[in-house]
Formats: sequence, structure tokens, C-alpha cells
Amino acid sequence: MIAKISAKCFPRLKHASSHFRLKAMQVQSANSTLKNKQQNNTIDAIDLISNNNSKSMFKSACANLALALLFATKTTHQSYATAFAMEAPAPATKKLKSSSYLSTIPEGPPDAILGIAEAFKACTDEKKVNVCVGAYRDSAGKPWILPSVRKAEERLLSDASANKEYAPIAGDAAYVALALGFAYGSDADLSNVAGVQSLSGTGACRIGGHFLSRFVPKPDGMEKVPIYIPSPTWGNHIKIFEEAGMDVRRYRYYNSKTNRLDYDGLLEDLKGAPDGSVILLHACAHNPTGCDPTADQWKDISDLVKSKSHHVFFDSAYQGFASGDAEADASALRLFVAEGHKVVLAQSFAKNFGLYGERTGTLSVLTNSVEEKKAVMSQLKLIIRPMYSSPPIHGSSIVRTVLTDDALTTEYYDNCKEMADRINAMRQKLAKVLKDVGSTHDWSHVTEQIGMFAFTGMSSDMCDELTSKYSIFLTRDGRISLAGLNDGNIEYVAKAVHAVTDGKSITS
Repeated sequence: MIAKISAKCFPRLKHASSHFRLKAMQVQSANSTLKNKQQNNTIDAIDLISNNNSKSMFKSACANLALALLFATKTTHQSYATAFAMEAPAPATKKLKSSSYLSTIPEGPPDAILGIAEAFKACTDEKKVNVCVGAYRDSAGKPWILPSVRKAEERLLSDASANKEYAPIAGDAAYVALALGFAYGSDADLSNVAGVQSLSGTGACRIGGHFLSRFVPKPDGMEKVPIYIPSPTWGNHIKIFEEAGMDVRRYRYYNSKTNRLDYDGLLEDLKGAPDGSVILLHACAHNPTGCDPTADQWKDISDLVKSKSHHVFFDSAYQGFASGDAEADASALRLFVAEGHKVVLAQSFAKNFGLYGERTGTLSVLTNSVEEKKAVMSQLKLIIRPMYSSPPIHGSSIVRTVLTDDALTTEYYDNCKEMADRINAMRQKLAKVLKDVGSTHDWSHVTEQIGMFAFTGMSSDMCDELTSKYSIFLTRDGRISLAGLNDGNIEYVAKAVHAVTDGKSITS
């Protein structure tokens, strides 16, 4: 570094050395612990810098000074640094402008669902009721850890061979195989199914969206791969697939005039979609409407999709939780597979295993051959690696433990049915109590629906009134989470719903 000092720098350093020499002498006289040899070397080196005009001698002096300082005591080193830093001429620096881009960032809107949950927590009304968030609550209104899940966790904690190592990019292969068997059927041939562990259903949709955006051929004249999503749908679907680079479009699903499935509109819109579009279907317990096609209607949808060469993307968030029968809840998916569709499937174990915070799911693609499966797996890994590298292991370990033990599996199915039965009981009771408190509306659409939610038909103004007057928190589309109801609050909720709907239409 010394050898690279330029001729231009030499006069400046020579001029500054007189100042450094004075400070060095001041420090040395104040520090009695400095050895004589170190003193002499330091002063001699600085004198040489001050008095010699030779560049070669200058370089030698600088080297001597560096050696002298290197062997100085710690106290003296600190003294030199302090003295020089305090009084040496400060080099000219360019004033940097402070970064201003942060001040231009607008505040984003709160999440439509999680924002309501926060408002509920802040509410001080003793009668407040949360029928917004899609998470199971027991008859006392408390979160419930499934007993089978609790036992599986206890086994994991007592397993001395367990560790916290990273999972592979594709996740726990044993868990993935069990999850796919849970969805496609225990006797299904999975040899051509490419499957990876995901961050619950949200992560599965995101991975799947990226995959389809990259590899599905774009219809003529389109810049992005179109994905048709039901209207209405889970609110996060839209942003997930937009962020994945897809052209998000809607197809009719719910008829607000009848509060039931808009079957004719659904078929018409899927028929009108460009050939080769991606069609998102809820495998069961459609969120938010709870309106599922019948078996015959599913067959018609399958035939239409096949005739248009559409690509099917199933989102399965409620298998087992919808009816209490995991096999029955998988019937639509298995029908499409039997009909020859090469489906993409997003699975979540949040609702049906109660693993909300564990973020446990899978994304799978049904291929035509082992070679295709290998290629698809390689591409899914390439998507996952820069996104989150590898998935968490606790939730998947719970599912694996439950589904590999016959006793725990049997208990799990009983737990799942218990949740579904309580939800259905609240569905039936809500309609009955509404009638008992004087409502003259036809609430049969509520009793015909399935899953966690009741899509009531209430307007956004009615929902706002329920929140502002009665501290009943729900989404503004009229969706009620039946898991939030229990024997202690259902009459209060029914009376409030009657009050805001009495004399007004719940159809449009």
C-alpha cells in the first residue's frame, strides 16, 4: 500500500506529518510505560517524513512508523488514535443526501380478515362475538388441539433420535407420500405424481401459480397464462396468482338472487374461457359460500373442462372437515383424476388437523410418466429454493406420525368428525333460532351449505350494523364462521341478525 503512494499525495502527507509529530510527542510524554526503543523509532520515523524530500526514504519512514506503532502498548495505541482523531485535520468528504424513498411509501390497506380479527381483540364489549376468522373453536369458544395431534406431539418430543436439521427442498418425503395418499386415495397409483411439501395451502397455491405461469402454454394473443377463479372465492386467491404472474379472471359461481350455486353461469363462463386456460376449483366446502356442486354437476364440469383442454387446479383446504368423512370430501378430486385430468392440487392441513400455525401443506402435479414427474419435481424445487429454501418440519412430522399409526389414525378421523358435527349442529341451530326469534326469511340456503361458513346473503350495510351496534365481527360479504358460534352466544347472534335483516331483502 505504501509503495502505491502517488507523487501528488507525497507533499500533503509531508505537510501533515509535522502535526502528527507534535501529537506523538505529546502522547509519549504523557505515557511513561512506552519503551525507549519504541519512542525513538516513532520519533525518528516522523522526523524522516518531515525532513526528507526523497520519495524512497519517505516510503521507508512510513514503514518504520507502522512497525513502531504496531509494537506500541495498548494504552499508547489508544492514546495515538484518540489524539489523531480529535485534532488531525479532517479530510474533505462529500455530503450524502439522506435516503428519501421510505418517506414516499404509502401505507397499505389492512387485510380484510385479519384486520377484523384485530378489531375484535381491541373491542371491550363483553358481548362481542368473532364470526370472522376461519379457525375452529370448541363449544366453549376456545381453540382446540386435536387429541390425536397432542399424542403425536408427545411422541415426537420423547423421541431421542429426533433432530432439527433442515428438511430437503421438497420436504419430508414420507410425509408427502402420506399426504398424497390422504387426498388421492390410499390405493391410488402415485408413481407419476410429483409432490412437494409446502407452507400450508397458501404456499401450495403460490408454488403452483409460479409453475403454471412458467410452463402452461399461453392461449393465442395472451401475454400471461389465464387462471379462472370462482366469484366469490377465498380473498387471498386473487393476489396469490397475480403475484405468481398469472392473468386472474373470474367465473360465476354464486347466484345472489337464489343464495345458491350459479351452475348455469359457471358452465357458460368455463365454456367461454380460451382453450387451455387454468380453472381453479375448490375441492370441497367452497369458501366463502359453502355451496358445492352435486356429484352429477361435478361430472358435467369435468366433461366441459376436458372438451376445452383446460388445466385443473384443485384447492383442498377442508378435506375431512367439511362432512366429517375425508373420503367423501375427496370425491370431486378423485373423479377428475379418474376422468384423465392431469390435475394440480394444493393441500392444507390447517383446518382438518388444526395445524393453523404450523403451515403444513403440499403441492402436487399429476403427470403422464416417471420422466415427466422427474422433470416437474426439478422445476418445483427450482421455484422453492429461492423462495424459502425448505419447509418447516414440525407440522409435517405430526401428520406423518398420526397417519403412520393405526390407532392415532382412527382417533384422528373421530376428532375430525367431531369438529364437522359441531359445525353442522351450529348451522342447523342458527337457522332454527332465527325462526324462533321471529325472522320470516327463508334460511334454507344456510342449512344446505357445507363446511365452516354460512353465506347468509346479508349486505355489507347489514354486516356493518352488526359490528357497530352489536359487536359481532364478520366479513362484509355476509359470511359467518359457524365455528365462532356456541350455545352461549347463538341466540344473541340470531337476534342481532334478525334485527338488521327484518323487513329487508337477503337476496339481490
